[in-house]
Amino acid sequence: MKKDFLSQIDKRNSFFWISSIVILFTLIIILLSEAYGLNLVSTSFTKVLGKTLCLCIVALAMDLVWGYCGILSLGHFAFFGLGGYMIGMWLMFERTKNIVVESTQNNVLPLTETEISEAVGTQIFGVVGGAEIPLIWSFADSLLIHIVLILLVPGVLAYIFGWLAFRSRVTGVYLSILTQAMTLALSLYLFQNDSGLRGNNGLSGLQNIPNLDDFSQAELSIWFLVLSALTLIFTYYICNLIVNSKLGNIITGIRDNETRVRFLGYKVESYKLFIFVITAIISGVAGALYYPQAGIINPAELAPIASIYLAVWVAIGGRGYLYGALVGAAFVSLASSYFTGGQIPNINFGIFTLKWVDWWVVILGLSFVITTLYAPKGIGGLIERIFRRS
Repeated sequence: MKKDFLSQIDKRNSFFWISSIVILFTLIIILLSEAYGLNLVSTSFTKVLGKTLCLCIVALAMDLVWGYCGILSLGHFAFFGLGGYMIGMWLMFERTKNIVVESTQNNVLPLTETEISEAVGTQIFGVVGGAEIPLIWSFADSLLIHIVLILLVPGVLAYIFGWLAFRSRVTGVYLSILTQAMTLALSLYLFQNDSGLRGNNGLSGLQNIPNLDDFSQAELSIWFLVLSALTLIFTYYICNLIVNSKLGNIITGIRDNETRVRFLGYKVESYKLFIFVITAIISGVAGALYYPQAGIINPAELAPIASIYLAVWVAIGGRGYLYGALVGAAFVSLASSYFTGGQIPNINFGIFTLKWVDWWVVILGLSFVITTLYAPKGIGGLIERIFRRS
């Protein structure tokens, strides 16, 4: 029975099981939610679950580019953050514009477009000593354009970086260092006040969705949970389709022996560039769904350490197993919320007090070391091994 079950959860049929679990999980949360259910699951925890699904999406992207193609990118969380910035610009601009217009409804003379623009600029950029709306905010009042930018900005950046790196045949640890350098450079640039994105202050108030003031945060959290779940299912379908196609065989061959694949006549650089760009776009979409639930984004979110954490999640879940990447990301995200959310009481040993908030990073590091030593294929590989032995 267990072997039959294992045969279903293989790389070809896992989509049915994963999508079924995600749909069932989402329905259960809706039935238990504050907004539409039994009021047993709080709005804050619903947002944690929604954000966890978004992290699962970016983990799929990381597993595709690293687990299957062999490119250890330490910059994919930068694409994740860029997606958040793209949607955050529209959310913050439109929300601020609505507030400005509503606050002057009783004026004898309505504000002109120039006056509205100046008022919005002051509200958004006054915190960094400015009042003019930067050029990069030119389309901030168009949701459609910013949805396109969510896909375009991470994709273009990944294409430019990948084209330069892959055509130079940079591989291995050197490529990882370059991706980390790209992330660091982008993060440092965004920290500057003249970057046009409010520097260290970042974009805030993103949980307040424009023109949806009649809906509570409890309701919005459920909508984002459902949207994140549907996006996760669609992303898993695309990734599963890729890895089980001829393209999947080629990128796996690149991972295992790039030289041999090149000698067989395949344009290795083109395949690597394609996977790098596709996974960057997936990461951007995940970020665009994540930060409206988080409510704020700042340059610290793009720091290189975030991309390193992402690699750890995939390693713990199982590199080369799509469902393993989901398990790793979900496990680490929920464990992080549990250990750092103040739910576990600190332990006083007399000499010192064990504060779980401070020790969570140590626990995560130990989990990574233990997984590497005793389960090199991660949780996904461990599950497969257990069922095969049964």
